[in-house]
Amino acid sequence: MKLNIDGLLVYFPYDYIYPEQYTYMQELKRALDAKGHCVLEMPSGTGKTVSLLSLIIAYQKAYPLVVSKLVYCSRTVPEIEKVLEELKNLMEFYKNETGEDPNILGLALTSRKNLCIHPEVSRENLGKIVDSKCFSLTASHVRERNRHDPSVPVCSFFEDFDAIGREMPIPSGIYSIDDMKEYGRERNWCPYFLARYSILHANVVVYSYHYLLDPKIADIVSKELAKNTVVVFDEAHNIDNVCIDSLSVNITRRILDRCQTNIETLQTEVAKIKEKDANRLREEYHRLVEGLREASAARETDVQLANPVLPDEILQEAVPGNIRNAEHFVSFMKRFLEYLKTRLRVQHVVSESPPSFLKDIYAKVCIERKPLRFCAERLHSLLRTLELSQISDFSAISLVANFATLVSTYTKGFSLIIEPFDDKTPTIPNPVLHFSCMDASIAIKPIFDRFQSVVITSGTLSPLDMYPIILDFRPVTMSSFTMSLARNCICPMIIGRGNDQVAITSKFESREDIAVIRNYGNLLVEMSSIVPDGIVSFFTSYVYMETIVAHWYEQGIIDNIQKNKLLFIETQDAAETSVALHNYQKACENGRGAILLSVARGKVSEGIDFDHHLGRAVIMFGIPYVYTQSRILKARLEYLRDQFQIRENDFLTFDAMRHAAQCVGRAMRGKTDYGIMVFADKRFSRMDKRGKLPKWIQEHLKDSLLNLSTDEGIQVAKKFLRQMAQPFRREDQLGLSLLTLDQLQSEEMQKRIEQTAHQM
Repeated sequence: MKLNIDGLLVYFPYDYIYPEQYTYMQELKRALDAKGHCVLEMPSGTGKTVSLLSLIIAYQKAYPLVVSKLVYCSRTVPEIEKVLEELKNLMEFYKNETGEDPNILGLALTSRKNLCIHPEVSRENLGKIVDSKCFSLTASHVRERNRHDPSVPVCSFFEDFDAIGREMPIPSGIYSIDDMKEYGRERNWCPYFLARYSILHANVVVYSYHYLLDPKIADIVSKELAKNTVVVFDEAHNIDNVCIDSLSVNITRRILDRCQTNIETLQTEVAKIKEKDANRLREEYHRLVEGLREASAARETDVQLANPVLPDEILQEAVPGNIRNAEHFVSFMKRFLEYLKTRLRVQHVVSESPPSFLKDIYAKVCIERKPLRFCAERLHSLLRTLELSQISDFSAISLVANFATLVSTYTKGFSLIIEPFDDKTPTIPNPVLHFSCMDASIAIKPIFDRFQSVVITSGTLSPLDMYPIILDFRPVTMSSFTMSLARNCICPMIIGRGNDQVAITSKFESREDIAVIRNYGNLLVEMSSIVPDGIVSFFTSYVYMETIVAHWYEQGIIDNIQKNKLLFIETQDAAETSVALHNYQKACENGRGAILLSVARGKVSEGIDFDHHLGRAVIMFGIPYVYTQSRILKARLEYLRDQFQIRENDFLTFDAMRHAAQCVGRAMRGKTDYGIMVFADKRFSRMDKRGKLPKWIQEHLKDSLLNLSTDEGIQVAKKFLRQMAQPFRREDQLGLSLLTLDQLQSEEMQKRIEQTAHQM
């Protein structure tokens, strides 16, 4: 299908298009024309990815000097693969329509763990081990040693790529992760470094958020991207949390103990090299006098050797004299470590700002701010000079050095909190130092400043106006789109009472009430008896789920549930959850159906689709407020109130409702799908709660569905399932889409005619 989107010819690789896709592309084009940023919310399963790709590729082809590259950021490897699959279909459509190769290079960049083809290294399961082994085979000093002694092992795939691959650019085409590995095997080139090198001249790059938002990684991977790049953050409902995590550091006593071991190892290595090759240390010293940028010229191709935050003007400075000498620097880190150990000997909670921390460290151990700022880069320079291959062994001292750089670089937007106990083990002394970012805009501001258009998009962004505030940017357009349906295949309802008319809610005062727990159990029993196939249930936390399930077991509710369906539970262990998820899907495939008990913000709530029979109903037990007694959260709420005038309750409700919408949205993964969405908490009925749900859910949430009892909800669900059981063909939905598009275009044409006549 060829479309005219406000004068732009767009190739769309399907025979039909939904009205919301058409209007989505219009809003997207408006942002690209204005060279500005936008926030767009469109329901899951309505073809958001193909709409983005079709419009931006068309714009790129029509205006190559305005848009040179598309960087598409997603969260998980399966989502990255989906984007590349859609891009392949689009390029195939271009080729069939125009009769010529579209000459587009699109590829994915992911971790070494996913791209490595080395027979030994690729066997490892942990990413950190793969990174470390890769570095031990590809570091410049290892390769130099190999030239003099061929028995020193190196990676033949990297050697061949370095010798030939840089001179032979990869041919145009769309390369998935498997395609890159296959291409690498054919030529004996390393797929990871090939992908890293190829993103410079690729038209479309698909990778994880962290390759842009985490400064340590972005400085290595993404620093060469041009300003006229369009950046898309897909599934961006949690983008503020990703920004905050990328600049936050947690230090425990165990990390400090490992750091002590690292310092002892460094002292030994410095003494050895001083005896054998003192000239190497002298050369490093002179490089550091010239400034860190000069010292970093020989930086290795490993993200573990990246500076977390220092801006260019700082990197041009000479390193402070008291840490230039290797021995002096190791002594400096030892003194800093001893200070941190004393700070972790606390009996009560300590909360302070970075300036307060710097004042205290200067007063007690005479450590100034300036040398702290250079700690991370100075450490990595030393590790390179010492030619240590097992970089992962020094992760503890790297973390401490990164903390030193962060705490001395940022005076605002951060909070330092020391707790004597870990939340998970409140009775066992286990002090933790949290250096937490309070302001999500710090990490993402360079992205907004550097690139001309940034697209924030997801199926659950409501309320939209919160994102420009907490990310501190001005979008040129913000839009939320509904879902055009040939039948009402979404059935949201709010169940606020049990059959005994007791209000059901997860609020703190009522969550231990035996009547509430019993009514939650009866709701699940009733639903399991009428809903075919799979039911996914979400609780507000792991602790709450464990409490509820324990009471259900005592009351015999678990036995009643298992008479209808098999029961599986998500746990905090990733391996156990993967097994539970696999068996849940297997049970649904076998026809009997199953129930999966999950947790909001857990693994199941993010990125796993329960399409068609895998999720005919989703039940949200309670409102998933974050743990409000967390001191880090309290500090962030205080910061948001002071800096952005966002009230605590407004932000907490916004955060809870976006996660609730994300959970129930697992049930609808396409327009031929159908599902029941149950909000089991009386508080959902209030306008300040349901008004923050996405538009495409709100329009189906009628007044008659707002405060139902369990029996009333079951009757509504039965009626809905009977309607969905009526014959429905895929063509019914497609016909509606085509007809509505024709109407939409004719209405637009009429508007333009009227505007032209008015101007004349």
